[in-house]
Amino acid sequence: MTISVSVHAQGAGTGTEALPEIEDPLKVAPKDARALSKLFFDRLQTLEEGTAQYQYARNTLIEMNLSLVHFAAGRFRNRGNGQMEDIIQVGTIGLIKAIDRFDLAREVEFTSFAIPYIVGEIKRFFRDTTWSVHVPRRLQELRVTLAKSKEELATVLGREATVAELAEHLGITEEEVTEGVVASNGYTAHSLDVPVDGSEGDGPGGVSRTHADITGDCDPGMELVENLHALAPLMETLDARERAIVQMRFGDEMTQSEIGERLGVSQMHVSRLISRILARLREGILTED
Repeated sequence: MTISVSVHAQGAGTGTEALPEIEDPLKVAPKDARALSKLFFDRLQTLEEGTAQYQYARNTLIEMNLSLVHFAAGRFRNRGNGQMEDIIQVGTIGLIKAIDRFDLAREVEFTSFAIPYIVGEIKRFFRDTTWSVHVPRRLQELRVTLAKSKEELATVLGREATVAELAEHLGITEEEVTEGVVASNGYTAHSLDVPVDGSEGDGPGGVSRTHADITGDCDPGMELVENLHALAPLMETLDARERAIVQMRFGDEMTQSEIGERLGVSQMHVSRLISRILARLREGILTED
């Protein structure tokens, strides 16, 4: 995973006289970066997305604030140095999201706004990569609780606790305990080349059958179906105008300029509306996970 950001001083040419030309944003001290960021955010709101001036302002903001990513990543050093590069990369993704969603009208420091995005992206990285199979966070936490309860009850009972005993101990239903136990199977994975029990030598040519031999292929359309299923109720939370914009942009594949003409607003305003709508939908899907 590689993120590369470069800032060209000539991007601050015509139309960006109010912005200073920063030769190397990475060398800007954090204190100076805070002051400069306010200037760049203020100018960014007046620039049209996609222009060279807009990219200059946005990229400069990213590089000037990379120190926030390194600060947040420092909390996760005990996870192992081998992953630090990935942690920095996903943290940078969080920084970019924070920059794209920050609004000076919030009257909060960008540092306070960005850190939760950066840390959240890093935590999501660990959540999604530690488990072999992705399961909801609720079940990940239940797995830890079940493991502790099993040890406690085994000490008291002198044997492994039953599902009913675990349910009573935790104050949850037996179905929830079973669901947690099944989800725990997703924490580790085994090779598909492991022979199926009792199949030694009964495959073609006397070769043992493996799990790969009896496992079906993934349906490439399943992920799309799952995403659409998760998105449907979230679309209902949008108002009629917002749903129309989503339909025009992603259903009819109209450009932002064409949508602006249809709605009687500027292309920049359409861009902000789409970004706001997508942020709401994305947040809703992540919250459901």
